[in-house]
Amino acid sequence: MRKPQLFRRVLDHFRHTMDDTETELHYTNPFELLVAVVLSAQCTDKRINMVTPALFAAYPTPALMAAATEEDIFSYIRSVSYPNSKARHLVGLARKLTTDFDGQVPQTLEELTTLPGVGRKTANVIQAVAFKKAALAVDTHVFRVSHRLGLVPDRCTTPYSVEMALRKYIPEAEVAASHYWILLHGRYTCTARAPKCHLCAFTDCCKTYLKLHKAARPQEP
Repeated sequence: MRKPQLFRRVLDHFRHTMDDTETELHYTNPFELLVAVVLSAQCTDKRINMVTPALFAAYPTPALMAAATEEDIFSYIRSVSYPNSKARHLVGLARKLTTDFDGQVPQTLEELTTLPGVGRKTANVIQAVAFKKAALAVDTHVFRVSHRLGLVPDRCTTPYSVEMALRKYIPEAEVAASHYWILLHGRYTCTARAPKCHLCAFTDCCKTYLKLHKAARPQEP
């Protein structure tokens, strides 16, 4: 199956079976989303949603979080992965938001990535979800599924190269939604270990499934 056909097949399925899911993280404004996404690195959304209500209640604005110490923040996020570095990032980004951006979360990739703890992936999530921009974040799920399905070439070995390869074929209006469609497929069906191929709608076109299926087929004498 040629690349345009494969993308059309995959996107058509997601379009008809998923809504325009934004994120499973709980938030009420761009600042809360930014904090939650920074915390979610190498941690489950479920865990983040358990700790953020108390954190947001104590520090609802960048100014209040900027006045906190790393130890203060650590006490709220101790159960997430890498709490020490994340506490440092949160205090740092809150202070930079306060001093450089008048307490507002910036909207551009260039400005977002100047914040401590914010890389391209996090910045793309903020742009897509908070500001409805056509940004595509490549996390571990998107990276894995894109390669397994054959949406991107094997030579795409970095998140950036995967992002660029995907954007060649995804319509601009569906770039943001596609991130979550692919992510959720990877989180619940095309899992890292023991993928649930029996539940997958793409076994007829998945590069990895077809290759394994062909290899397992007995050879004719």
